[in-house]
Amino acid sequence: MARLYEEYIKNIRPNLMKELSLKNIFSVPELKKIVINIGLGIDASDKKKLEATIGDLKKISGQMPIITKTKKAIANFKTKKNMPIGCKVTLRKKRMYEFIDRLINIALPRTKDFSGLSEKNFDGLGNYTFGIKEHIIFPEIDYDKIDKVKGMDITIVTSTKKNNEAKSLLKAFNFPLNK
Repeated sequence: MARLYEEYIKNIRPNLMKELSLKNIFSVPELKKIVINIGLGIDASDKKKLEATIGDLKKISGQMPIITKTKKAIANFKTKKNMPIGCKVTLRKKRMYEFIDRLINIALPRTKDFSGLSEKNFDGLGNYTFGIKEHIIFPEIDYDKIDKVKGMDITIVTSTKKNNEAKSLLKAFNFPLNK
C-alpha cells in the first residue's frame, strides 16, 4: 500500500469528514486519477525527440505513456492529420499516490523560485490543473542525458464536484497551495 494512501485512509478521510460536515464516509472527496501531459510543439516532427519525451515521461510516472495525435490538419500550425504532437499518461490507484507523494515532497520543492501553486487553477468541477516548466525537477531524470528541458501539465481529478471540497482534500495532502 502506498504511504500517502495509508495516510489518507487513517487520518485524512476522517478529518475531512468532520471538517466538511459529511455524514457518509463515501461522500468524502478522494483522488480519482492524475493525468500528466507533455506537448512537443515545434519538435513534434522529430521522431528522436518524441521517443526521448516518451522515455522521460515513462521514468517519471512508472507507466508507458500514449502518444497524442492531431485530429485534423491545420495549415497555419503546419500539422497533418494523425501527426504525433505529444504524449500523456493517466495514473490511478497505487501509482497515483506514489506520484503525488514524490511531486509534493521531492519535485515541487526542487523548482527554482517556488512559492506555491495558485488556488485559482480549479476548474469548477473539483479538478486541479497546473503546469511545470521544467521536467528535470523529478529525481528520475538524469540531467546530463536530456537534450531539451520540457514543460508538462498535470491534472488532478477528484471525486467531488465542488472546488472548496477539492481544495480541502489537496491541503490535507500538504499540497503547496497559496492565494
